[in-house]
Amino acid sequence: MSLACRVLSACGRARLQKFCKISGISSISAYNRLVIPIASQNSVVFRQTPLTAVRTMATGGASSSGSRKGGKHKNRLAEEKSPYLLQHCHNPVDWYPWGEDAFKKAKKENKPIFLSVGYSTCHWCHVMERESFESEEVGKIMNEHFVNVKVDREERPDVDKVYMSFIQATSGGGGWPMSVWLTPDLKPIAGGTYFPPKDHMGRPGFSTILTRISEQWKNNKDKLIQQGNMVIDALKELSVSAVDSTATLPGQESVKKCLDQLDNSYDEEFGGFGHAPKFPQPVNFNFLFRVWSSMKGTPEAQRALDMALETLRFMAKGGMYDHIGQGFHRYSTDRTWHVPHFEKMLYDQGQLAVAYCDAYQITKDPIFADIARDILLYVSRDLSDRQGGFYSAEDADSLPNPGHKTKKEGAFCVWEADEIRNLLGEKLPHYDDMTFADLFAKHYNINRSGNVAFDQDPHGELAGKNVLIVRGSVENTAKAFGLEAAQVEEVLGKCRDILFKVRRKRPPPHRDDKMITAWNGLMISGFARAAQVLGEAQYLDRAVKAAKFVRKKMYDDSTGKLLRSCYHDPEMDRVTQIANPIDGFADDYAFLIRGLLDLYEASYNEEWVEWAAQLQRKQDELFWDSEGLAYFTVSGADPSVLIRMKEDQDGAEPSANSVSAGNLLRLASFHDDEGWRNKSVQLMTAFGARLAAIPLALPEMVSALIFYQQTPKQIIIAGNPRDRDTKALLQCVHSSFNPNKILIIADGKEHGYLYEKLKVLSTLKKVDGKATAYVCENYACSLPVNTVLELDELLSK
Repeated sequence: MSLACRVLSACGRARLQKFCKISGISSISAYNRLVIPIASQNSVVFRQTPLTAVRTMATGGASSSGSRKGGKHKNRLAEEKSPYLLQHCHNPVDWYPWGEDAFKKAKKENKPIFLSVGYSTCHWCHVMERESFESEEVGKIMNEHFVNVKVDREERPDVDKVYMSFIQATSGGGGWPMSVWLTPDLKPIAGGTYFPPKDHMGRPGFSTILTRISEQWKNNKDKLIQQGNMVIDALKELSVSAVDSTATLPGQESVKKCLDQLDNSYDEEFGGFGHAPKFPQPVNFNFLFRVWSSMKGTPEAQRALDMALETLRFMAKGGMYDHIGQGFHRYSTDRTWHVPHFEKMLYDQGQLAVAYCDAYQITKDPIFADIARDILLYVSRDLSDRQGGFYSAEDADSLPNPGHKTKKEGAFCVWEADEIRNLLGEKLPHYDDMTFADLFAKHYNINRSGNVAFDQDPHGELAGKNVLIVRGSVENTAKAFGLEAAQVEEVLGKCRDILFKVRRKRPPPHRDDKMITAWNGLMISGFARAAQVLGEAQYLDRAVKAAKFVRKKMYDDSTGKLLRSCYHDPEMDRVTQIANPIDGFADDYAFLIRGLLDLYEASYNEEWVEWAAQLQRKQDELFWDSEGLAYFTVSGADPSVLIRMKEDQDGAEPSANSVSAGNLLRLASFHDDEGWRNKSVQLMTAFGARLAAIPLALPEMVSALIFYQQTPKQIIIAGNPRDRDTKALLQCVHSSFNPNKILIIADGKEHGYLYEKLKVLSTLKKVDGKATAYVCENYACSLPVNTVLELDELLSK
C-alpha cells in the first residue's frame, strides 16, 4: 500500500471518529467491532483504501456462481437486467432491488435493511453467495428479520460510494461484497465486507451477526436510529470538507511532490509502485508521461519516463497480461506481476490501451504498439456487442472442464506442463530431440510441478498449474536454443495460436454484458488514440461505432441527459433497458466527453466536438457545485441517495473531477471559451489543499494542472483530411507525443460548428494550394508551414 493510501485511510477514519465523538456517537466502534471484516485466512479478501482495493490472494475457495442459473426459488431480481442481480434471482433470500418497494416494506414492517453490494465478476461475492445466500437456513433468518436489498455497484456507484465511505471511515478498510445494515430511512448502523457463514475461532459468522443485529434492533432501536442519523451527518460534513473553495491554485510544487511520492514507492527491480498486490493504476502513467513531456532534458523527466516504461514492460511480460487470449487481468497478487486476480475489466483495457499507445509514441518501440493492438483485439473479440457497445468485464472464475460442477479462479487461463508437451509436440528447427514445447516452457517459465508458489495459492486451486510469465526475453531464449530471434518469435506465435484454439474449447468465464457509459467512454479513447498513433482505420471505425451506439442507446436526446447503462439480452440477442433507466453520473459525462474529444482528433468529424460541448454544459447544469465548487458525483435528483459526494481521488478509474479538469481546458481551446477555462481553474483550486499535501491522491488532476501550466497548443491544419498532403501533416502530428495539443482541421467549411466557435479558422488558409499547418499559442499563430519537415521542427520546439 502506498504512503498516500495509508494517509488517506487514517485521515478519513480519524475525521469521522472525531465527528462521531463531537456528535455523541460513543458506540460506533463497539458495533463496528461486531461486524467489521473478519480477519481469518479465508475472510479478509479486500482491504480497500481511498486510493485502491488491496486483496491478499487471488484464490480462496470454490465458486458456483453463474448468471441466470435455475433453482426452486425465484425472487424479484429475476425481473432485473444487471448480470449481478440475476446471479442472485434464485436465492432463497427475498431480495429486492434498490428502490421504493424495499424502503416502503422496511418502514411498514419496522425492519432494518440488509444491503449487499457487489458486482458480477467479484470472486468473493460468489463465495458469500454460495456459503450464505444459497443457504435455506440463512435465508430464513434474513427474510424474517430484515428487508434484503441487492445492489450492483457498477450500476449504482452512487449508492456504493455513500456506504463504502461509512465502511472505510469506521474500519479503515473495505471492499466487495459490501454488507451494510441500515435503518428503514437508509442510515447505516453497522457494516463490513465478506463474512464466513459460521462462527470460527471466536469470531462470529454471518448467521450470528444477523441474529445479534436483529436483537439490537428490537432492544435498542431508538439508539441505533439516533446513531444512524449522526453517522450520516458526520459523512455529510466529511463530504463538504473534501474540497475548499478558498484554497489557492497549486503550482509546480504539486507536480514535483507527486513525482517524488511515486518515486519513493517505485519498485526498482520489478517496476510498479508499492508492494504486493500491484495494480496497474493507468493514471500514474498519464502523469509520468506528461512530466517527461513538460520537463524534457531534466533528470526528473528521465526518471519519470523510466519508471513508466519499465513498469509497462514488466506488466506486459508478467502473468497479469494474458499471453494467449490478450488483454490485462485486474491486478497482480505478487510483487513480480506473476499471479494475477484473473478478472478482466473494460476500464483497465481502455486506459492501458492509451498508456501503451503513449509509450509507443514516445519510444517507437514496437513492443508497446503490439501490446496496444492485443488489448484492442481482445476487446473487439470478447467484450464487444455487435451493435457497437462494449461489455463490462469477464469473471476470474470458470469451470476447469465441462465435467466439473465447481468453478475455480484462473481455470480458463492456466496450464499443466503435460498439456503443453502434448499440444506443442512439433520438432524445433535443426533439432531432433527438442520440440516447440521445450522452447515455450523455457520462455514462459513452465515447470512440471507448476510455477505458482504455495503462499500465492493457499487453497490449492492452482496446484500443478502454470501461469505464463516471461522472465527473460526473446533474445535470451534464442541464445539458449541457438536460434535467431525471428525464428523464436515465429515458433512462439505458432504455439500461442495452438493454445488459443485449445483454450477456446474450455468452459469460458462468465461475462458481464452490462454496458456502462463511463467505461464505454474510456474504451472509445483507447480505440481513438490507437487510430491516431498506429494509423489503422479499423480502430477509428470501432471508436465511431461505439460513439454512435452510446448516442443511440445511452443518451436521451429530448433531455440531453446520459443514461448510466444498458444491457444485452442473450435470449433475444438484443440491447435492452430496465423499466426505470438509471441517469448518468458525473463520470459517465466526463469519461465520454474525453472519448469524444479524442475521437474528433482521430476522425476530424466536428459532430463529436459539438456533442462533447453539449454534454459538458449538461454536466455543468446537473453536477457543478456553484458554492463549494467542483462536481458532485450525483445530480441530487434521487432522494434515496442521502449524500451528494465529490470524488477526490484517482484510483483504478480516474475521478470525474480530475478528468473534467482536463476536458474543460480542451473544450476552452476548441471553443475560445474562457468560461470553461476558468471553471477548470476553479475546480483544481477547490482541490488545492489535497494537491499540495497529497498530490498522489489525484495524479490525473495533476496532469490537468500540467496542461494548464504549459498552455494548450492549437495545431490547425488547413486542408481536406482526405487529401494526401493533409494526411501527411496529420501523420506528423500524431507521430510525436504532445499531450497539450489541440488538433483542429480547417477544411474551409465556414458554416461548420468549429468555424462558428473559432473565428481564427476563417483567417487560416492553405498556402500555394497545399495543406498548411499553423501552431497557435496564447492567441498568436506561427508562420504557416506546409511540409512535414517544417511541421516536425515546429512541434519539437
